[in-house]
Amino acid sequence: MPSPTLPAEFAGARLHVVTGKGGVGKTTVAAALALALASTGKRVLIVEVEGRQGLSQTFDVPPLGTGEVRLVAHKSGGELWGLSVDAKAALLEYLQMFYKLGRAGSALEKIGAIDFATTIAPGVRDVLLIGKVYEAAGRPRGGRGSGKSSGLHYDAVVLDAPPTGRAVRFLNVNAGVADVAKMGPIKTQADSITRMLRDKRTLIHMVTLLEEMPVQESLDGLRDLADVGLHIGALIVNQIREPRLTPAHVEALSGSDAELDELLRTQLTAAGLRPTNPMVRGLISEGRDHAQRLALQDDMAREIAGAGPPVIELPALVGGIEDGGVAVLADELLEQRIV
Repeated sequence: MPSPTLPAEFAGARLHVVTGKGGVGKTTVAAALALALASTGKRVLIVEVEGRQGLSQTFDVPPLGTGEVRLVAHKSGGELWGLSVDAKAALLEYLQMFYKLGRAGSALEKIGAIDFATTIAPGVRDVLLIGKVYEAAGRPRGGRGSGKSSGLHYDAVVLDAPPTGRAVRFLNVNAGVADVAKMGPIKTQADSITRMLRDKRTLIHMVTLLEEMPVQESLDGLRDLADVGLHIGALIVNQIREPRLTPAHVEALSGSDAELDELLRTQLTAAGLRPTNPMVRGLISEGRDHAQRLALQDDMAREIAGAGPPVIELPALVGGIEDGGVAVLADELLEQRIV
């Protein structure tokens, strides 16, 4: 069952990092979380770093570029902006910012030096990617150098992070650059990013399904993330399906085939149907498969409940994320007070 209350630090979080095993709906949940934050009147940025254009598909907008684009203007006055971070573009921006390379940066790209730099040292690539998140999260209202001190440009930032298998290395940027940058601007930026990620106002949320592999990977990932000093937020169980069987049905399915055969034929006949052997056998088989699935879900739910972090449950969307599905999930997150 979902946690009835969430820790007070959830309300003060400024950076929400969303990860999870591939295929669990991580991007959809990140989008719903960002929309939930925007619906409270906040100006929110959601960032993707994997180049899959998952956000453009989720919000049904053209592919995102390297500039921030407004995705939603909410009636509450809040806004949701989107950004897709590209490692090459981030490196070119970085070279211009720190080394004033100008056209020389474009020349480096033409000869393949940018591709080389962003692939030969994965840790440096991650610093460049998260560096954009770091800049956006700390950007003052009015932009850098504006001289204004009236707050931050974005009230909250949501990062659609890489899947669990890569999340620890991605978020533990200091370890990633330790062998290639022991000093200088890259090391300085990695230190700043690490302070941001380990701040109590940064929460790492894990998305999972009630299935053995996602649950086990999620629990392992939570331990690994906590071990490197990151603050765990919620364990979000996605795609919860309403059971089609009552406890009485499940008990009946544990009976013998002969008992079930007789019971189903009686009920089907009473409903005005003519039961056939294939129909009855098929119903018995499907019913038992579903009962087994419910038992497995109950086991997984107990494991999750004992893991420690607050648990948030999101329903399965019958029609997918089309026709306002993300808004439905956002409302669920608001109801469970994750923001």
